[in-house]
Amino acid sequence: MANDEAALAARQATSAEWAPAETPRSDGLSQLRYLFRAMRPRQWTKNGIVFLAFVFSVGQQYHLSETSTWLPKVLASLAAFACFAAVSSADYLVNDIRDIESDRAHPTKRRRPIAAGLLPVNTAWTAAVVLSLIGNAGAFALNWRVGMIILAYTVLMVAYSYKLKHVVLIDLFVIAAGFVLRAMAGALAIDVPISPWLYVVTALGALFLGINKRRAELELLADGAANHRKILDEYTTDLLDQMASTVTAAVLMAYGLYTFTAEGLPKNHSMMLTIPFVLYGIFRYLYLVHTKNEGGSPEEVLLRDVPIMLTVVGWIVTAAIVLLVARG
Repeated sequence: MANDEAALAARQATSAEWAPAETPRSDGLSQLRYLFRAMRPRQWTKNGIVFLAFVFSVGQQYHLSETSTWLPKVLASLAAFACFAAVSSADYLVNDIRDIESDRAHPTKRRRPIAAGLLPVNTAWTAAVVLSLIGNAGAFALNWRVGMIILAYTVLMVAYSYKLKHVVLIDLFVIAAGFVLRAMAGALAIDVPISPWLYVVTALGALFLGINKRRAELELLADGAANHRKILDEYTTDLLDQMASTVTAAVLMAYGLYTFTAEGLPKNHSMMLTIPFVLYGIFRYLYLVHTKNEGGSPEEVLLRDVPIMLTVVGWIVTAAIVLLVARG
């Protein structure tokens, strides 16, 4: 109880001392720019998971020389990506509205348009509703199964913003579930089966990122961590390090097993050539988290760290060669 009262007092003090980082502009163009920033387009990279189903079906079901066989699948995957971009942006807006006071206590999140006072809350609410409706309607127009997945994602993320992100451990599993739903939607959008191993790897990979994000937040905010995100009071760096070690080993094992046991992959097990890229990418990310404290925003790491970007490109190129050539 005393901790809750202290946290509330700290947030009230922060709110009382808060002042906009820049002078807001009320013209339409500026408001659109603020809204676009609040939608966090950099985080749309997470929705790239929907393309995995298409990537791993190339060469098995489609012939690249026959545009009519794969172009409709690409368009369907792009449509699923756009639907997730819309509903995830709606979720970011709702989340920022809910966290407006705590974000103002964060050294970087305080610059977000809603927390900075640049984007009115009413405008953000309206945009969130519109984006959610567009994303869900588009998903059901694609096909009813994708629609159900994105509707489930929308409900889950609303529950996360209002309640589940305050429940220890469950907050991490909800994040992982969001990534698994993306992978499922990608497969359903193009009507192809997807290996259960890929769901396992996706879930474990998301847990890996979520755990290390929590650790980075603890390190960055130190004693004020709970003032920004109350759930951080339930975690310690030692606990998160142990969880990260477990998940790191699990994701590497799961991915390794996937490369030579999943149906549809080359029988010569050449997909194992991609394992070094996954191994290096994980180790590089851990290096950034523990030595540079850069794990707080995984999408920023992906877009700014050159070795990580080269690793992703290397994985894509190698996987493409394996899937297109080694299948024979």
